[in-house]
Amino acid sequence: MAKLYFNYSTMNAGKSTVLLQASHNYRENDMDTYLLTARVDDRAGSGRIASRIGIGAEADMFAPSDDLFAMVSTRLRQGQVACVFVDEAQFLTTDQVWQLARVVDDLKLPALCYGLRVDFQGHLFPGSAALLALADEMREVRTICRCGRKATMVIRQDENGNAITEGAQVQIGGNETYVSLCRRHWRESVGDLATKITDQ
Repeated sequence: MAKLYFNYSTMNAGKSTVLLQASHNYRENDMDTYLLTARVDDRAGSGRIASRIGIGAEADMFAPSDDLFAMVSTRLRQGQVACVFVDEAQFLTTDQVWQLARVVDDLKLPALCYGLRVDFQGHLFPGSAALLALADEMREVRTICRCGRKATMVIRQDENGNAITEGAQVQIGGNETYVSLCRRHWRESVGDLATKITDQ
């Protein structure tokens, strides 16, 4: 039975690596997959999903105005697809999440979405909020804070390593811009703790 999945985490947890491995597993068994990634994030190159460990694959890109149900339907006319994979799913619109739900329900295709849950201010991305509401299954892709605890938050930092607490929700960047932290160290970094954390 096809389902809508949301695999979420903070930055640098390996979401793209997990996506690419899952797609490879399908293709290794002669089942084609359809990969999508957000047009706004072209760090890996235009129309490409890439992992920090050096693996990658070609993907179609989506913008906020694109109809994902129509894109998947068009792709199906070119040949059978066993699964749809969406990278950078936090950039989906609410309408696009509903379109993916239609892909699952009407086209009977599983759709696996991978993305951030919250931004650097601790707020849900619109696409992530819609996925949390509509996904049939959710899985956390885990990474760790510098203290060894599970990282659930992310800070945006300036060129000197200082936490930035204001700004646009979307700013594309990697390790030079974002650091994943546990909630307590995130609070310390953004100045929400009265005293500096001494017990790691």
